[in-house]
Amino acid sequence: MLTKEWAYPLFCFIERMNIKELETKIKEIILPVVNSMGMEIESVGLAKMGNKFLLRVFIEKERGVTLDDCERASREIEALLDVEDIIPYSYVLEVSSPGLDRPLRNPADFKRFSGKTARIVTLSPIENQTFFIGEIIEAGDDEVVVLLPKNRKISIPFKDISRARLEVIFTQ
Repeated sequence: MLTKEWAYPLFCFIERMNIKELETKIKEIILPVVNSMGMEIESVGLAKMGNKFLLRVFIEKERGVTLDDCERASREIEALLDVEDIIPYSYVLEVSSPGLDRPLRNPADFKRFSGKTARIVTLSPIENQTFFIGEIIEAGDDEVVVLLPKNRKISIPFKDISRARLEVIFTQ
């Protein structure tokens, strides 16, 4: 009896691969090039998009990322990945900045953006609420202290944060 496993499209095979391992490998390969341009990698993500994959690389630098930075990084990353040829399927490369409302993913992000306003959602209620918007006034290794309206301070353990991002404040 003839089996047709060999005829499966490549993207079916890829679903069985560990995408996280591939993202890590991609980051390791492109990190020196991005760093040589005076930038850092905020994150690398690979997601299925129709019959292709989308490779998103978020870059950052101290004074902010410009469109020219994204364009230059995209060209360099694309050339390097073409030479290394570690992605065994068709993909679209997207290089971007994390944006003004960037996600806060770890204690280092909270420390870096101390003094900025954040939107934080917790896994379980803290003082009867799970949604907070306030100024990050202190961030340690285990928790962040946020100044809420009416000068109310609250400590939120990192293990209890579901998601967090910077809040964009528009002033007149």
